[in-house]
Amino acid sequence: MAPITKECDYLVIGGGSGGLASARRASGMYGAKAIAVESNRLGGTCVNVGCVPKKVTWNAASIAETIHEAAAYGFSVQQTAPFDWATFKKKRDAYVAGLNGIYEKNLINDKVEYLHGRAHLLSPHSAEVRLDDGTTATVNAKKILLATGGHPTIPTNIPGAELGITSDGFFELPKQPKRVALVGAGYIAVEMAGMFHHLGSETHLFIRHDTFLRSFDPMIQEKITAEYERQGIHIHKQSSQQKLEAHNDGSDWKTLHYKDSKNPDGATLDVDCVLWAIGRSPEVEDLGLDKAGVKQNEKRQIVADDFQNTNVPNIFSLGDVAGKVELTPVAIAAGRRLSDRLFGPPHLSQSKLDYSNIPSVVFAHPEAGSIGLTEPQARETYGDENIKVYKTEFTAMYYAMMDADQKGPTAYKLVCQGPEEKVVGLHILGLGSGEMLQGFGVAIKMGATKKDFDSCVAIHPTSAEELVTLK
Repeated sequence: MAPITKECDYLVIGGGSGGLASARRASGMYGAKAIAVESNRLGGTCVNVGCVPKKVTWNAASIAETIHEAAAYGFSVQQTAPFDWATFKKKRDAYVAGLNGIYEKNLINDKVEYLHGRAHLLSPHSAEVRLDDGTTATVNAKKILLATGGHPTIPTNIPGAELGITSDGFFELPKQPKRVALVGAGYIAVEMAGMFHHLGSETHLFIRHDTFLRSFDPMIQEKITAEYERQGIHIHKQSSQQKLEAHNDGSDWKTLHYKDSKNPDGATLDVDCVLWAIGRSPEVEDLGLDKAGVKQNEKRQIVADDFQNTNVPNIFSLGDVAGKVELTPVAIAAGRRLSDRLFGPPHLSQSKLDYSNIPSVVFAHPEAGSIGLTEPQARETYGDENIKVYKTEFTAMYYAMMDADQKGPTAYKLVCQGPEEKVVGLHILGLGSGEMLQGFGVAIKMGATKKDFDSCVAIHPTSAEELVTLK
């Protein structure tokens, strides 16, 4: 069969949230002829192996917490069987598959042509797509968006590392591990450690320093690390891993060789699952960036400015592959702004995403949320004399009926700058932080001051009221 050639205004390589948002805006709102290419499932990391199935699993772990805590409120809840991992996985997979179908329908509704295949650039204006049937299609495009996302990193310096899984593999596990080792200190490791633990797996978290979530405010780092230890998660601090060996009995069990602060000379741990959560790498391996002359940085991420421009005039990039802020809503917003600028009316010709003050939440146990500068960042940026910090720690009313050793932490912090006390950082941890932060994020984005917070009447009894009554 002869190769197919297609022409379009806008070729989007990558069918994740950012790429699809941009393609749909360009075609559905502005009438551009758009083609989207994806080699895996539509929706990218978030829908398939990220935010969505993660939050569903977090919900399950939170229900397990509630069942455990119910006795304090007078309920007698007896579990007649352990958590049914297999049934839960089947239902979660079906939910995700439904979302894949919705994404495809949305492309049809917005008249975006969808090619399922692997694309690589041939030049600044063309790409070759290897389709599922083995044939190829050449796409010539006036403009090209590279939104291919990223993938988990597996260590290359640890013998046997391939015996472990990554966050992608977490969602493929057919049965629940009895004892799991997670290696990493970012939000993925912390979230999955919490889920494993509360669903009943013996959980070991290996971190390089004494706290995790080290890009977050120290308050969040210290409080959640201590809370995970209180809950019974085994935290291996100042750790390193030497090798991973499979058992010779045909089972899933492995032996992890490691060192940590308690075992400086080395120790071993037998586990039936090792999960590497040491970072993510851009999905650029066969993208053909060299053929189009697209520049990358030292992390191999595509270099793009705040307008999503690469160094090649008609090629743009956003999302995880460009590495600015690796969050799904950020990619979606950037994709829509880009299409507004490229294909919209003249008054949108300078549209771009403002990458400052982007709220983010870690679905740990408990949740933690952050927007703006951490306290150390604020002091470095503005000077100690120009920063005032308001903070509080308390026990949420939910824990009123529980014994002292069952009560989880709640802690809030406002970082304020200058005589007007503009809020330049807000950091919260405790029950409900995820939902709470979205509303406070609007206030921070609008430039709220401590006085604005104080002028809002508290809603009682809530935890959130503490943020508008800080002294």
